[in-house]
Amino acid sequence: MSHSRRISITVGTAALLLTASACSGLGRSTVGMLSFRGHDSPVEVSYSNTLVVGCHRIAIPEGATHVENNTLVDVVLYRTPDCQKTDKADGIYVATTLSNVTAPVSLPWRSFSVIH
Repeated sequence: MSHSRRISITVGTAALLLTASACSGLGRSTVGMLSFRGHDSPVEVSYSNTLVVGCHRIAIPEGATHVENNTLVDVVLYRTPDCQKTDKADGIYVATTLSNVTAPVSLPWRSFSVIH
């Protein structure tokens, strides 16, 4: 078997495995970048390849007031650190490739979940 044929078989097998794993429900993650920034802060926290299951805390101590969703999935932002809705703070839906900014008097976002 020639060297180029072995390489072709190896590459084909790897592509097949990647395709099969992308279709499985286990371990799926977002594609693209989800970026957060605090009020009047130059510091930005970005998430990529985030699992699509569960609640994810936003790693900004005072919470995020700006978000850019440059992923291929939609997200819901929460004002609580554990993705819980309250009577004063429902989740905010941010569709793929959109951004959102909080109102000056509202609470910052503390966590997010992915719509899948």
